[in-house]
Amino acid sequence: MIRRPVVLITGASGEIGHGLITRLSKDPDIAVITLDLRPLPPPLTPLVQQQFLGSILDAQMLDRILAEYEVDLIFHLAALLSTRSEFAPVTAHRVNVEGTLNMLDFAQKQGESHGRPVRFLYPSSIAIYGLPSLEEKMRAGKVKENEYTTPTTMYGCNKLYCEHLGRYYGNFYKQLAAETLSGKVDCRCIRFPGLISAETIPSGGTSDFAPEMIHSAAKGEPYACFVRPDTRIPFMAMPDGIDALLKLARVSRERLTQTVYNIGAFAPSAEEIQKVTLRAFPQATITTKVDVKRQAILDHWPADVDDGAARRDWGHEPHYDFDRAFQDYLIPTIRQLYARR
Repeated sequence: MIRRPVVLITGASGEIGHGLITRLSKDPDIAVITLDLRPLPPPLTPLVQQQFLGSILDAQMLDRILAEYEVDLIFHLAALLSTRSEFAPVTAHRVNVEGTLNMLDFAQKQGESHGRPVRFLYPSSIAIYGLPSLEEKMRAGKVKENEYTTPTTMYGCNKLYCEHLGRYYGNFYKQLAAETLSGKVDCRCIRFPGLISAETIPSGGTSDFAPEMIHSAAKGEPYACFVRPDTRIPFMAMPDGIDALLKLARVSRERLTQTVYNIGAFAPSAEEIQKVTLRAFPQATITTKVDVKRQAILDHWPADVDDGAARRDWGHEPHYDFDRAFQDYLIPTIRQLYARR
């Protein structure tokens, strides 16, 4: 049996997966397969060659994919996200760490099988950072990749460790073996800021105060923001996040100077987000009701990140700044979303 060359997306039914499938489907030379616990929405189903319904923890499922397909590129999106991970840290470790280890091992086997390095795109997070105090956060400004890597959440710990696992598989895998086995996995990690999508409903994540504010205003529902007005973290519009993954996936390895890259776009305060939302929806009611525990997590995250390496090495250049993200993408798209209902 001849194995078919494909791109594999895990966690494909999530926000990033939707965007990747849509973009990749425009290239007739690319075939996409997906692995997720949930089926894709019906409009996306015709865009993929095959859906595998199952878990990244299922070794038999991964062996089946290995036997049927030749995978050169993996977008490993499957994860238990930050808020849920705090309620179920052991489950989070199992999914986020053991699942990623399974996928790295799968990539290693693919690379050994077809003799080419498998590009492994791993979305990491600003949750890997842990600044010691709010005062230090304000002093630090734009944080570099190797600064303040002391996460305070289970999700952040998981992501940071998996970045190191990717580096290990790429450069040091079984380094005491008689033959060289490293270099079969080409792991490339992006530390995403808070991603804001106009297409999907926010699900209560730690950084979701921004999209929740806009969605509530568009629906005509009052919103109590769970963070202080001065809270500031980096954000990015979802289309720029998709662009970044695809751009990093396509660049040659020789141009990359590191495994992990920060990316950023804009870093408004909650108050600035509220003002632009109220300009678009003057009748909206937006108040503040601080969730002390979630506020504490956000106070440990950087106010902004230094993404100079990504801009230099592979041309990261977000299309949406703060004004354009809200005026051209988020507000008009979300307004239409609720007008149709």
